[in-house]
Amino acid sequence: MGWLWAIIVGLVLGLLAKAIIPGKQHVPLWLTVILGMIGAIAGNAIARAAGVDATAGVDWWRHVFQLVMAIILVGLGDRAWTAVRGSRRRA
Repeated sequence: MGWLWAIIVGLVLGLLAKAIIPGKQHVPLWLTVILGMIGAIAGNAIARAAGVDATAGVDWWRHVFQLVMAIILVGLGDRAWTAVRGSRRRA
């Protein structure tokens, strides 16, 4: 069940990140989900280091850290994907 939640959270965070980043992203959905999952893991680690990983009620700061990391990773992943796909088309 943990993997299912990880995929769902990765999908939601990845799609939110794609919606927030200006312009069109060329990264495929499967990579968006993976980058969203990695963003969630990295955001949890940052929240734990900041001491805000477990609060009473909803962990808003943890979610903010997760979303920011997903935005960064989807943006970087899109640039890398475009660079790789662009070089393949020229060859």
